[in-house]
Amino acid sequence: MDEASEKAGEDWVEHLDPEEAGAEGAGAAVSDAVDGGHAGGDHGSEDLKVLALAALGVVFGDIGTSPIYALRESLHPGHGVTASPENVVGVLSLIFWSLILVISIKYLGLVMKADNRGEGGIIALTALVSPPSETPTGRRKWLVLVGLFGAALLYGDSMITPAISVLSAVEGLEVATPVFQPYVIPITIGILIALFAFQSRGTAGIGAIFGPVMLVWFGTLALLGLLHIADHPDILGALSPHHAVSFFARNGAAGIIVLGSVFLVVTGGEALYADMGHFGRRPIRLTWFAVVLPCLMINYLGQGALVLAEPEAIESPFFLLAPRWALYPLVTLTTAATIIASQAVISGAFSLTRQAIQLGYLPRLRVDHTSEEQIGQIYMPAVNWALMLACIGLVLGFGSSSRLAAAYGVAVTTDMVFTTLLFAVVAAARWKWPAIWVGLLVTALLTIDFGFWFGNVGKIPHGGWFPLAVAGLVFVIMTTWKTGRRLLAERLRDRRVPSVMFVDDVRRNSPHRVPGTAVYMDSNPTGTPMALLHNLKHNKVLHEKVIFLTVQNHEIPYVDEAERVTVEDLGENIFRVIIHVGFAESPNVLKALQEASTDGESFAPQRTSFFLSRETLIPSRKPGMARWRKRIFALMARNAQSPTNYFRIPANRVVELGMQVEV
Repeated sequence: MDEASEKAGEDWVEHLDPEEAGAEGAGAAVSDAVDGGHAGGDHGSEDLKVLALAALGVVFGDIGTSPIYALRESLHPGHGVTASPENVVGVLSLIFWSLILVISIKYLGLVMKADNRGEGGIIALTALVSPPSETPTGRRKWLVLVGLFGAALLYGDSMITPAISVLSAVEGLEVATPVFQPYVIPITIGILIALFAFQSRGTAGIGAIFGPVMLVWFGTLALLGLLHIADHPDILGALSPHHAVSFFARNGAAGIIVLGSVFLVVTGGEALYADMGHFGRRPIRLTWFAVVLPCLMINYLGQGALVLAEPEAIESPFFLLAPRWALYPLVTLTTAATIIASQAVISGAFSLTRQAIQLGYLPRLRVDHTSEEQIGQIYMPAVNWALMLACIGLVLGFGSSSRLAAAYGVAVTTDMVFTTLLFAVVAAARWKWPAIWVGLLVTALLTIDFGFWFGNVGKIPHGGWFPLAVAGLVFVIMTTWKTGRRLLAERLRDRRVPSVMFVDDVRRNSPHRVPGTAVYMDSNPTGTPMALLHNLKHNKVLHEKVIFLTVQNHEIPYVDEAERVTVEDLGENIFRVIIHVGFAESPNVLKALQEASTDGESFAPQRTSFFLSRETLIPSRKPGMARWRKRIFALMARNAQSPTNYFRIPANRVVELGMQVEV
């Protein structure tokens, strides 16, 4: 953690858990076999089965619900490509090879190797490129900005995924009967409100059924597809790559536009990487190759066979796969699957936000822990309600899943390009792969990524601007907060007194000591807390026992328990305690103090006072950051959650001392 540490004296040092990260990945309850959230290497056969089933319910929700709309959008008349037999087979070939090249090879085969002590996701990947504890310079600075913007893009995805998933499921009612047409939007909004309202209760209770429900879902996908493949077994020829090549040869530029919709089949790729820390590579890979990939392709091929037999079915090929009597049960199951997919994305947004807070890119926000067993189970009210309002606004603004599909893809394709670039840097700089091989590999991957990206560029005027605008706003907020913290630390550095000098002064002058323990929280692990200097200046007393407490974040997801707390005796019954926290964890201040061995006595919260500094920030014309950004930084600082609540310190044991600082 760099010296942009938070509001000096009040210890900005933060708490967290990933992404994507810090482990939560998608936030559904996972078996205790996950081993505390660390990605395991080898699992026993029983553990592997449990993890594979859990991964099915958490990791594959997004990519698993793509069949509802992906083929329909790929052959949409607006692309200028007719649903002729040759084009249907060509699009199916593109779908199959997209799943193979992007998911099977890029993510499962390559990118998942780039784990940060078992954790995946773009923030963990960025930490591998440039540890947050170091101030990035030159090329590394730009790579960090790339990683940050990639993380910001995921917020736009977190807003669009629930909206398009639930809306596309409810639209199945229109297939059953046009009577439901006026009620599709209200029903969708009602489901979204219920989904977000439920978040505060946590997902531990329903998480146990995620896997079984998704297993039924994928089984249903395969069954529906097989029913129609049997009528047109020649559709299996679409698996040959020459159909994909001939599709582009036949359609030219229109083929690239179609590729932008074909991309919808791989939009869950980032989730695979993000949730690696919760499940490990083996369960995710096993689930993909044994269940998800076969079931998806069988369903896509079945939809293709249906369209070949009934071209008009392209209006809703997924729901028309089912016999009419099965439409309502299918809509119900589809809605359940899309809710699970949305839950994964929402929980991932909570996890991503907490990682960003922990690494110093966002101010403290309220974090509620919804499970005593699962560290990754969290709820963030501010993020939750912002996502809900955005989802409802998207549903009302776009009105249909087809229109929403125009906004979907731009953010994810851009994020995938960034992931490839960061992966290449890790492969070359950390793993020392030969430059020629890294160059060839990144060229191949970027060719695929940019193909999808160019296919989605045309969506920007039709809604693709939305996730980009969201990402731009979040990026400005992240960089402003990080830079502001650095400036604040620089302003306070000149006011600090080295701890050695302070202890010597106490030894010489012997200030009046009062009974009890005083804990002074400070982000600086070497100086004297500003709150202590203010308290001693104004009250002229020092407690019998004094602790300088720093919560120090690290670029690794988890810190070993043996290295969790370090204690230094500074003399005169003054101690420095440092709590070491990974970006995937939440610091427990009281527990750490109870475990810290200072003077041989056990820590007694009822006899302890916590002293915190509260800075009032005054934007100035001093160099370092534009004044408008300084105003934003000051606004965020005023509205950040207090350290009392954030670190879960007993409020009746806290004393806050204020000061003004120009930034």
